[in-house]
Amino acid sequence: MVTVDELFAIDSLLSDQEIQIRDTVRVFAEQRLRPHIADWFERGTFPVRELAPELGKLGLLGMHLEGYGCAGTSATEYGLACMELEAVDSGVRSMVSVQGSLAMTAIHRFGSEEQKQRWLPDMASGQAIGCFGLTEPDFGSNPGGMRTRAVRDGADWVLDGSKMWITNGSVADVAVVWARTEEGIRGFLVPAGTPGFTAREMHRKLSLRASITAELDLEGVRLPGEAMLPGGKGLAAPLACLSEARFGIVFGALGAARDSLAAAIDYARTREVFDKPLAAYQLTQAKLADMAVELGKGELLALHLGRLKDRGELRPEQVSAGKLNSTREAIAIARECRTILGANGITLDYPVLRHANNLESVLTYEGTAEVHQLVLGEALTGSRAFR
Repeated sequence: MVTVDELFAIDSLLSDQEIQIRDTVRVFAEQRLRPHIADWFERGTFPVRELAPELGKLGLLGMHLEGYGCAGTSATEYGLACMELEAVDSGVRSMVSVQGSLAMTAIHRFGSEEQKQRWLPDMASGQAIGCFGLTEPDFGSNPGGMRTRAVRDGADWVLDGSKMWITNGSVADVAVVWARTEEGIRGFLVPAGTPGFTAREMHRKLSLRASITAELDLEGVRLPGEAMLPGGKGLAAPLACLSEARFGIVFGALGAARDSLAAAIDYARTREVFDKPLAAYQLTQAKLADMAVELGKGELLALHLGRLKDRGELRPEQVSAGKLNSTREAIAIARECRTILGANGITLDYPVLRHANNLESVLTYEGTAEVHQLVLGEALTGSRAFR
Protein backbone atom coordinates (compact mmCIF):
# COMPACT_ATOMS: atom_id res chain seq x y z
CA MET A 1 0.00 0.00 0.00
CA VAL A 2 1.11 3.56 -0.72
CA THR A 3 -0.17 6.93 0.41
CA VAL A 4 -1.12 9.67 -2.02
CA ASP A 5 2.07 11.52 -1.12
CA GLU A 6 4.06 8.41 -1.99
CA LEU A 7 2.06 7.88 -5.18
CA PHE A 8 3.00 11.36 -6.39
CA ALA A 9 6.47 11.36 -4.75
CA ILE A 10 5.62 14.59 -2.92
CA ASP A 11 8.56 14.35 -0.50
CA SER A 12 10.98 14.36 -3.42
CA LEU A 13 9.80 17.89 -4.16
CA LEU A 14 10.41 19.15 -0.63
CA SER A 15 13.58 20.30 1.12
CA ASP A 16 14.73 18.71 4.36
CA GLN A 17 13.60 21.80 6.27
CA GLU A 18 10.16 21.74 4.66
CA ILE A 19 9.75 18.08 5.61
CA GLN A 20 10.91 18.79 9.15
CA ILE A 21 8.43 21.64 9.61
CA ARG A 22 5.61 19.61 8.10
CA ASP A 23 6.34 16.61 10.29
CA THR A 24 6.68 18.74 13.45
CA VAL A 25 3.26 20.29 12.87
CA ARG A 26 1.81 16.87 12.02
CA VAL A 27 2.99 15.38 15.30
CA PHE A 28 1.60 18.31 17.29
CA ALA A 29 -1.71 18.13 15.44
CA GLU A 30 -2.06 14.40 15.92
CA GLN A 31 -1.05 14.34 19.58
CA ARG A 32 -2.45 17.62 20.90
CA LEU A 33 -5.47 18.37 18.71
CA ARG A 34 -6.93 15.23 17.16
CA PRO A 35 -7.86 13.49 20.44
CA HIS A 36 -10.15 16.43 21.31
CA ILE A 37 -11.42 17.75 17.98
CA ALA A 38 -14.60 15.67 17.74
CA ASP A 39 -15.64 16.81 21.21
CA TRP A 40 -14.87 20.46 20.43
CA PHE A 41 -16.86 20.17 17.21
CA GLU A 42 -19.82 18.56 18.95
CA ARG A 43 -19.84 21.19 21.72
CA GLY A 44 -19.32 24.04 19.27
CA THR A 45 -16.25 25.45 20.95
CA PHE A 46 -12.50 25.86 20.54
CA PRO A 47 -10.02 26.68 23.34
CA VAL A 48 -8.28 29.56 21.57
CA ARG A 49 -6.75 31.03 24.72
CA GLU A 50 -5.37 27.68 25.82
CA LEU A 51 -3.94 26.65 22.47
CA ALA A 52 -2.65 29.96 21.12
CA PRO A 53 0.50 29.99 23.31
CA GLU A 54 1.26 26.42 22.25
CA LEU A 55 0.83 27.34 18.58
CA GLY A 56 2.99 30.40 19.19
CA LYS A 57 5.72 28.33 20.81
CA LEU A 58 5.84 26.21 17.65
CA GLY A 59 6.21 29.40 15.61
CA LEU A 60 2.94 28.91 13.72
CA LEU A 61 1.40 32.34 14.35
CA GLY A 62 2.43 34.77 11.64
CA MET A 63 5.06 32.21 10.74
CA HIS A 64 5.69 33.59 7.25
CA LEU A 65 6.29 37.16 8.52
CA GLU A 66 9.71 38.62 9.28
CA GLY A 67 10.77 40.15 12.61
CA TYR A 68 8.75 41.04 15.73
CA GLY A 69 9.04 37.49 17.07
CA CYS A 70 7.72 35.86 13.89
CA ALA A 71 9.39 32.74 12.53
CA GLY A 72 10.09 34.11 9.04
CA THR A 73 9.48 30.83 7.24
CA SER A 74 8.89 30.47 3.52
CA ALA A 75 5.41 30.59 2.01
CA THR A 76 5.65 26.91 1.11
CA GLU A 77 6.51 25.99 4.68
CA TYR A 78 3.52 28.00 5.88
CA GLY A 79 1.32 26.20 3.38
CA LEU A 80 2.52 22.78 4.52
CA ALA A 81 1.75 23.75 8.13
CA CYS A 82 -1.76 24.79 7.07
CA MET A 83 -2.26 21.41 5.42
CA GLU A 84 -1.34 19.55 8.61
CA LEU A 85 -3.58 21.72 10.80
CA GLU A 86 -6.57 21.37 8.49
CA ALA A 87 -6.04 17.62 8.31
CA VAL A 88 -7.31 17.73 11.88
CA ASP A 89 -9.99 20.40 11.36
CA SER A 90 -10.60 23.49 9.24
CA GLY A 91 -11.38 25.44 12.40
CA VAL A 92 -7.83 24.99 13.65
CA ARG A 93 -6.32 26.25 10.42
CA SER A 94 -8.83 29.13 10.37
CA MET A 95 -7.71 30.29 13.80
CA VAL A 96 -4.05 30.28 12.75
CA SER A 97 -4.86 31.82 9.36
CA VAL A 98 -6.91 34.69 10.79
CA GLN A 99 -4.28 35.41 13.41
CA GLY A 100 -1.31 35.36 11.05
CA SER A 101 -2.44 35.94 7.47
CA LEU A 102 -5.15 38.48 8.24
CA ALA A 103 -4.73 40.35 11.53
CA MET A 104 -0.92 40.13 11.86
CA THR A 105 -0.32 40.65 8.15
CA ALA A 106 -2.46 43.80 8.19
CA ILE A 107 -0.41 45.24 11.05
CA HIS A 108 2.90 44.02 9.63
CA ARG A 109 2.25 45.40 6.14
CA PHE A 110 0.25 48.55 6.87
CA GLY A 111 0.90 49.44 10.50
CA SER A 112 3.19 52.04 12.03
CA GLU A 113 6.33 50.94 13.82
CA GLU A 114 4.62 51.68 17.13
CA GLN A 115 1.64 49.50 16.18
CA LYS A 116 3.93 46.68 15.12
CA GLN A 117 5.94 46.81 18.33
CA ARG A 118 2.76 47.00 20.42
CA TRP A 119 0.97 44.02 18.92
CA LEU A 120 3.04 41.68 16.76
CA PRO A 121 5.38 40.12 19.36
CA ASP A 122 2.45 39.23 21.65
CA MET A 123 0.42 37.94 18.72
CA ALA A 124 3.33 35.82 17.47
CA SER A 125 3.68 34.23 20.91
CA GLY A 126 -0.06 33.66 21.26
CA GLN A 127 -0.33 35.97 24.26
CA ALA A 128 -2.58 38.30 22.26
CA ILE A 129 -5.34 37.27 19.84
CA GLY A 130 -6.38 39.27 16.79
CA CYS A 131 -9.34 39.24 14.43
CA PHE A 132 -10.07 40.82 11.05
CA GLY A 133 -13.26 42.79 10.61
CA LEU A 134 -14.09 43.19 6.92
CA THR A 135 -17.24 41.18 6.12
CA GLU A 136 -20.59 42.78 6.96
CA PRO A 137 -24.09 41.29 7.23
CA ASP A 138 -25.02 42.54 3.75
CA PHE A 139 -21.58 42.68 2.14
CA GLY A 140 -19.59 39.48 1.81
CA SER A 141 -18.50 39.02 -1.80
CA ASN A 142 -18.75 42.79 -2.32
CA PRO A 143 -16.70 44.24 0.58
CA GLY A 144 -16.45 47.54 -1.26
CA GLY A 145 -20.08 48.16 -0.37
CA MET A 146 -19.37 48.22 3.37
CA ARG A 147 -21.47 50.54 5.52
CA THR A 148 -19.14 50.76 8.53
CA ARG A 149 -17.90 54.34 8.69
CA ALA A 150 -15.12 56.21 10.42
CA VAL A 151 -15.53 59.97 10.84
CA ARG A 152 -12.93 62.47 11.99
CA ASP A 153 -13.69 64.28 15.24
CA GLY A 154 -10.77 66.54 16.03
CA ALA A 155 -7.71 64.33 16.41
CA ASP A 156 -9.89 61.24 16.95
CA TRP A 157 -11.85 58.84 14.78
CA VAL A 158 -15.40 57.72 15.56
CA LEU A 159 -16.50 54.37 14.13
CA ASP A 160 -20.05 53.08 13.61
CA GLY A 161 -21.11 49.85 11.94
CA SER A 162 -21.12 46.08 12.25
CA LYS A 163 -19.10 43.12 11.03
CA MET A 164 -20.26 39.52 10.64
CA TRP A 165 -18.66 36.05 10.55
CA ILE A 166 -15.50 37.20 12.32
CA THR A 167 -13.27 34.31 13.41
CA ASN A 168 -11.75 34.82 16.90
CA GLY A 169 -13.89 37.96 17.26
CA SER A 170 -15.24 37.40 20.77
CA VAL A 171 -11.87 36.33 22.21
CA ALA A 172 -9.66 38.84 20.40
CA ASP A 173 -7.54 41.41 22.19
CA VAL A 174 -7.51 43.59 19.09
CA ALA A 175 -9.70 43.81 16.00
CA VAL A 176 -8.47 45.07 12.66
CA VAL A 177 -11.61 46.87 11.48
CA TRP A 178 -12.00 48.24 7.98
CA ALA A 179 -14.26 51.26 7.56
CA ARG A 180 -15.24 53.79 4.94
CA THR A 181 -13.83 57.29 5.41
CA GLU A 182 -13.93 60.46 3.33
CA GLU A 183 -10.57 59.48 1.86
CA GLY A 184 -11.53 55.88 1.12
CA ILE A 185 -11.46 52.59 3.02
CA ARG A 186 -9.02 52.55 5.93
CA GLY A 187 -8.06 50.03 8.61
CA PHE A 188 -8.21 50.70 12.35
CA LEU A 189 -6.95 48.82 15.40
CA VAL A 190 -9.75 48.50 17.93
CA PRO A 191 -8.63 47.05 21.29
CA ALA A 192 -11.10 44.84 23.16
CA GLY A 193 -12.91 46.78 25.85
CA THR A 194 -13.04 50.04 23.91
CA PRO A 195 -16.34 51.78 24.82
CA GLY A 196 -19.00 51.14 22.20
CA PHE A 197 -17.25 48.05 20.82
CA THR A 198 -18.92 44.69 21.48
CA ALA A 199 -18.34 41.19 20.12
CA ARG A 200 -21.02 38.50 20.38
CA GLU A 201 -20.20 34.87 19.69
CA MET A 202 -22.40 33.27 17.05
CA HIS A 203 -23.96 29.87 17.74
CA ARG A 204 -26.20 27.32 15.98
CA LYS A 205 -23.58 26.70 13.29
CA LEU A 206 -23.52 23.47 11.30
CA SER A 207 -20.03 24.12 9.93
CA LEU A 208 -16.73 25.22 11.51
CA ARG A 209 -18.16 24.35 14.90
CA ALA A 210 -14.68 23.98 16.39
CA SER A 211 -14.06 27.65 15.76
CA ILE A 212 -15.03 30.88 17.51
CA THR A 213 -17.17 33.06 15.23
CA ALA A 214 -18.53 36.45 16.25
CA GLU A 215 -20.47 39.51 15.20
CA LEU A 216 -18.79 42.85 15.91
CA ASP A 217 -20.81 45.97 16.71
CA LEU A 218 -19.35 49.47 16.77
CA GLU A 219 -21.48 52.27 18.17
CA GLY A 220 -19.71 55.58 18.51
CA VAL A 221 -16.36 53.87 19.05
CA ARG A 222 -13.85 56.64 19.65
CA LEU A 223 -10.24 55.94 18.72
CA PRO A 224 -7.15 58.13 18.77
CA GLY A 225 -5.69 59.16 15.43
CA GLU A 226 -2.81 56.73 15.82
CA ALA A 227 -5.27 53.80 15.80
CA MET A 228 -5.48 54.02 12.01
CA LEU A 229 -3.15 51.81 9.97
CA PRO A 230 -1.15 54.46 8.11
CA GLY A 231 0.02 52.29 5.23
CA GLY A 232 -3.28 50.82 4.11
CA LYS A 233 -5.56 52.94 1.93
CA GLY A 234 -8.37 51.70 -0.26
CA LEU A 235 -9.94 48.28 -0.72
CA ALA A 236 -6.67 46.91 -2.07
CA ALA A 237 -5.27 46.82 1.48
CA PRO A 238 -7.72 44.32 3.04
CA LEU A 239 -7.86 42.37 -0.23
CA ALA A 240 -4.08 41.92 -0.06
CA CYS A 241 -4.51 40.36 3.38
CA LEU A 242 -7.26 38.10 2.05
CA SER A 243 -4.94 36.91 -0.70
CA GLU A 244 -2.46 35.83 1.98
CA ALA A 245 -5.17 33.87 3.77
CA ARG A 246 -6.44 32.31 0.55
CA PHE A 247 -2.95 31.01 -0.12
CA GLY A 248 -3.12 29.09 3.17
CA ILE A 249 -6.47 27.63 2.11
CA VAL A 250 -4.93 26.32 -1.12
CA PHE A 251 -2.86 23.97 1.02
CA GLY A 252 -5.19 23.65 4.00
CA ALA A 253 -8.29 22.32 2.24
CA LEU A 254 -6.21 19.50 0.82
CA GLY A 255 -5.33 18.46 4.36
CA ALA A 256 -9.03 17.89 5.07
CA ALA A 257 -9.31 15.91 1.83
CA ARG A 258 -6.23 13.83 2.66
CA ASP A 259 -7.56 12.97 6.09
CA SER A 260 -10.96 12.02 4.66
CA LEU A 261 -9.37 9.76 2.06
CA ALA A 262 -7.11 8.07 4.62
CA ALA A 263 -10.14 7.38 6.84
CA ALA A 264 -12.08 5.95 3.90
CA ILE A 265 -9.21 3.68 2.83
CA ASP A 266 -8.70 2.39 6.35
CA TYR A 267 -12.43 1.74 6.74
CA ALA A 268 -12.73 0.02 3.37
CA ARG A 269 -9.87 -2.34 4.20
CA THR A 270 -11.44 -3.49 7.45
CA ARG A 271 -15.17 -3.41 6.65
CA GLU A 272 -16.46 -6.73 5.29
CA VAL A 273 -19.37 -6.75 2.85
CA PHE A 274 -20.64 -10.03 1.42
CA ASP A 275 -17.74 -11.88 3.01
CA LYS A 276 -14.87 -9.78 1.67
CA PRO A 277 -13.39 -6.37 2.45
CA LEU A 278 -15.14 -3.37 0.94
CA ALA A 279 -11.75 -2.34 -0.46
CA ALA A 280 -11.72 -5.46 -2.67
CA TYR A 281 -14.67 -4.27 -4.78
CA GLN A 282 -14.02 -2.60 -8.11
CA LEU A 283 -16.41 0.31 -7.52
CA THR A 284 -14.74 1.14 -4.20
CA GLN A 285 -11.28 1.03 -5.77
CA ALA A 286 -12.46 3.24 -8.65
CA LYS A 287 -13.69 5.84 -6.15
CA LEU A 288 -10.46 5.72 -4.18
CA ALA A 289 -8.32 5.94 -7.32
CA ASP A 290 -10.18 8.95 -8.67
CA MET A 291 -9.97 10.76 -5.34
CA ALA A 292 -6.27 10.01 -4.99
CA VAL A 293 -5.57 11.46 -8.43
CA GLU A 294 -7.47 14.68 -7.69
CA LEU A 295 -5.78 15.03 -4.30
CA GLY A 296 -2.34 14.49 -5.81
CA LYS A 297 -2.98 16.99 -8.58
CA GLY A 298 -4.14 19.50 -5.97
CA GLU A 299 -0.99 19.02 -3.90
CA LEU A 300 1.22 19.49 -6.95
CA LEU A 301 -0.59 22.72 -7.84
CA ALA A 302 -0.33 23.96 -4.26
CA LEU A 303 3.42 23.30 -4.20
CA HIS A 304 3.86 25.06 -7.55
CA LEU A 305 2.00 28.11 -6.24
CA GLY A 306 4.12 28.01 -3.09
CA ARG A 307 7.30 28.08 -5.16
CA LEU A 308 5.95 31.01 -7.18
CA LYS A 309 5.11 32.89 -4.00
CA ASP A 310 8.55 32.25 -2.53
CA ARG A 311 10.05 33.77 -5.69
CA GLY A 312 7.75 36.78 -5.44
CA GLU A 313 6.00 35.84 -8.69
CA LEU A 314 2.55 34.71 -7.51
CA ARG A 315 -0.34 36.68 -9.03
CA PRO A 316 -3.82 37.08 -7.44
CA GLU A 317 -5.56 35.14 -10.21
CA GLN A 318 -3.20 32.23 -9.56
CA VAL A 319 -4.21 32.24 -5.90
CA SER A 320 -7.84 32.19 -7.08
CA ALA A 321 -7.10 29.17 -9.27
CA GLY A 322 -5.58 27.34 -6.32
CA LYS A 323 -8.31 28.25 -3.88
CA LEU A 324 -11.04 27.27 -6.35
CA ASN A 325 -9.43 23.93 -7.17
CA SER A 326 -8.47 22.93 -3.65
CA THR A 327 -11.80 23.72 -2.02
CA ARG A 328 -13.90 22.30 -4.83
CA GLU A 329 -11.96 19.03 -5.00
CA ALA A 330 -11.63 18.72 -1.21
CA ILE A 331 -15.35 18.94 -0.56
CA ALA A 332 -16.04 16.46 -3.38
CA ILE A 333 -13.53 14.04 -1.87
CA ALA A 334 -14.96 14.37 1.64
CA ARG A 335 -18.49 13.75 0.36
CA GLU A 336 -17.42 10.73 -1.69
CA CYS A 337 -15.54 9.31 1.29
CA ARG A 338 -18.71 9.55 3.33
CA THR A 339 -20.45 7.24 0.85
CA ILE A 340 -17.76 4.60 1.38
CA LEU A 341 -18.32 4.72 5.14
CA GLY A 342 -22.08 4.42 4.73
CA ALA A 343 -24.09 5.15 7.88
CA ASN A 344 -20.94 5.15 10.00
CA GLY A 345 -19.79 8.14 8.00
CA ILE A 346 -22.35 10.47 9.55
CA THR A 347 -20.95 10.06 13.07
CA LEU A 348 -18.13 11.91 14.80
CA ASP A 349 -16.37 8.57 15.24
CA TYR A 350 -14.98 9.30 11.77
CA PRO A 351 -13.79 12.66 10.41
CA VAL A 352 -15.26 12.68 6.91
CA LEU A 353 -18.63 14.39 7.41
CA ARG A 354 -17.08 16.83 9.88
CA HIS A 355 -14.57 17.74 7.16
CA ALA A 356 -17.31 17.97 4.55
CA ASN A 357 -19.38 20.26 6.76
CA ASN A 358 -16.36 22.47 7.44
CA LEU A 359 -15.50 22.63 3.77
CA GLU A 360 -18.95 24.05 3.06
CA SER A 361 -17.64 27.19 4.78
CA VAL A 362 -14.14 27.01 3.31
CA LEU A 363 -15.67 26.77 -0.17
CA THR A 364 -17.42 30.12 0.26
CA TYR A 365 -15.37 32.23 2.68
CA GLU A 366 -12.58 34.53 1.53
CA GLY A 367 -14.12 34.48 -1.92
CA THR A 368 -16.83 32.07 -3.02
CA ALA A 369 -16.13 29.56 -5.75
CA GLU A 370 -18.18 31.73 -8.10
CA VAL A 371 -16.14 34.83 -7.31
CA HIS A 372 -12.91 33.01 -8.03
CA GLN A 373 -14.39 31.71 -11.29
CA LEU A 374 -15.06 35.33 -12.26
CA VAL A 375 -11.54 36.35 -11.25
CA LEU A 376 -10.20 33.68 -13.57
CA GLY A 377 -12.72 34.60 -16.25
CA GLU A 378 -11.54 38.21 -16.20
CA ALA A 379 -7.91 37.10 -16.40
CA LEU A 380 -8.66 34.86 -19.36
CA THR A 381 -10.94 37.20 -21.34
CA GLY A 382 -10.06 40.70 -20.21
CA SER A 383 -13.75 41.34 -19.47
CA ARG A 384 -14.94 42.03 -15.92
CA ALA A 385 -18.22 40.21 -15.15
CA PHE A 386 -18.72 41.10 -11.49
CA ARG A 387 -21.45 43.62 -12.30
